[in-house]
Amino acid sequence: MSEDLPQPMTIETVAARAATLHQLHAGPNILVLPNAWDAASARAFEQAGFPAIATTSGGVASALGFQDHEGAPAAEMSAAASRIAHAVDIPVTVDFEAGYGRPAADIARALINCGAAGCNLEDSDHQGGGGLVDADRQAEHLAAVKAALRAEGADLVLNARVDVFVRRLGTPEEQLAEGLRRARLYREAGADCIYPILLSDEEMIAEIARAVGVVNVNIRRGGPLSVQRAAALGVRRVTYATSTFRETMAFVEGVAGELRSVAVAAGGR
Repeated sequence: MSEDLPQPMTIETVAARAATLHQLHAGPNILVLPNAWDAASARAFEQAGFPAIATTSGGVASALGFQDHEGAPAAEMSAAASRIAHAVDIPVTVDFEAGYGRPAADIARALINCGAAGCNLEDSDHQGGGGLVDADRQAEHLAAVKAALRAEGADLVLNARVDVFVRRLGTPEEQLAEGLRRARLYREAGADCIYPILLSDEEMIAEIARAVGVVNVNIRRGGPLSVQRAAALGVRRVTYATSTFRETMAFVEGVAGELRSVAVAAGGR
């Protein structure tokens, strides 16, 4: 499989793409990142005019035949990320899930080898039976990843995912308190952006944005939270997670059903 992979980008190219992605987070306009799952979808988003794109671990894993949440082999996810990053001339931030149990130095090297300009790292513990990683331990891990990236020569944009809200741990008030605690810890550890995934409550989003400055929320087409409203709440970046992939697959399933009906009507197999 490695023979089919693109040649690694130079560290200068990776660093330049990371610098561009950092600038895009600085405003004044909100950064809108679609989520690609393969080279073809990445090229489509680039051709549409997006200045950068993200990947979706759920879409990538499904396209490879695996489940999300580190159900796919890390090597295959990295290979897919590499093909996506090399397919376009714009920065790509890679959903690296929780890091696949790798130490910080290995994560940094893998991301740079992919040609990533940034990454998501989440605080769910997929390797240890679920639940959340201890917040202080996660903060130390994020700091180590940032240090390892800089040592490699490319300061990638680190988007630290806070999974309190997706796991619905406690009452809404308890979720917010823990989400804020983790968000502050992760920013202090060096995370460039905080990602409270699946958080949709506008007051909570605004409070986290005020607390840490740079926040990524996920939205979906036709959903209750729009890009414009997210910007008004102080959000600096929006992504679409797996929603675009799911919409695309729903269309494919519809076409598949239509083709099958035509085949059956014609007496085919």
